[in-house]
Amino acid sequence: MSAPTRRHETHVADRFGAQAASYVASAVHAAGADLDRIAERMRTVRPARALDLGCGGGHVAFAMAPHAGTVTALDLSPDMLAAVAAEAGRRGLPNIATEAGSAAALPFPDAAFDAVATRFSAHHWRDVRAGLAEARRVAKPGAPALVADIVAPDDALLDTHLQAVELLRDPSHVRDYSVPEWLAMLAEAGFTVDRITHGRLRMDFATWIARMRTPEPLVTAIRALQATAPDEVAHHFGLAPDGSFWLDTVLIEAVAA
Repeated sequence: MSAPTRRHETHVADRFGAQAASYVASAVHAAGADLDRIAERMRTVRPARALDLGCGGGHVAFAMAPHAGTVTALDLSPDMLAAVAAEAGRRGLPNIATEAGSAAALPFPDAAFDAVATRFSAHHWRDVRAGLAEARRVAKPGAPALVADIVAPDDALLDTHLQAVELLRDPSHVRDYSVPEWLAMLAEAGFTVDRITHGRLRMDFATWIARMRTPEPLVTAIRALQATAPDEVAHHFGLAPDGSFWLDTVLIEAVAA
C-alpha cells in the first residue's frame, strides 16, 4: 500500500495552524522597525485596497488597517486566519478581511490592490518566483510592494548553517534567500526596488523552539550543530551558550512597474 500524498502547502498549513495563537502573540512578529516602516508607507499611500500576503499572525494587516480602506489577509492556514480575524475584532479593525489561498495562485483579479506586503512568510513558499509574479499581477501599476524576511548570508558556510537549523526547527521551511537573490527575483517579477533596509533579530532559543513545538530529537540536533559550528559561524550568528542567536533580516521596498 502506497504512503499518502503530503503536499508542501498542506504541511505548512498544518504546522502553522496548530500554532496560530502563538504567532498572533509572538513579540518577535508583533513589533519591529520593519513593521513600523510598513505602517508609515501605508500612512503615506492610503491604499483603498491592501494585501497582506502570507499573513501569519496578521501583524502586517494590523499595521496597514488604520491607513487603508480594506486589507485582505491571505494565508494557507484556516486556523491562522481564524486567529487573525478574532484579533482584528479585539483591536477594532473591521476593515480586515481574511482569505485562504496560496501565494503562488492568488484568488484575486489583475490589478486588484493598491499596496502589497509580505513579512516573514516567503521562506515557506515552495515557489517564490511564482508568488512574486502573482503579487505583481494583482498589484496596480505604481503600487508599493514591501517584502520583509529573514535573509541568508552570501557566504556559503554561513548559509548552510542557517538553512540546516531552520529546517530542523521547522520542516515546512524552504529557504532563506540572500539579498542579491531577492533583488533578482523582484526584478524578474516586474518590481522596481527603491529602498533596502537591513536589520538583525535576536532569537531567544527556548522561545524560538517552543513557538514551533520542535520535537526534542530535532532540538538536540540543532544544539549539536551549534556546538560544533566553526568560529566564523559562531561569531556571525552570535551563538550563545543557551542556543540563542542573531538572524539577519531585510525590508525591501519596491514599486510595481
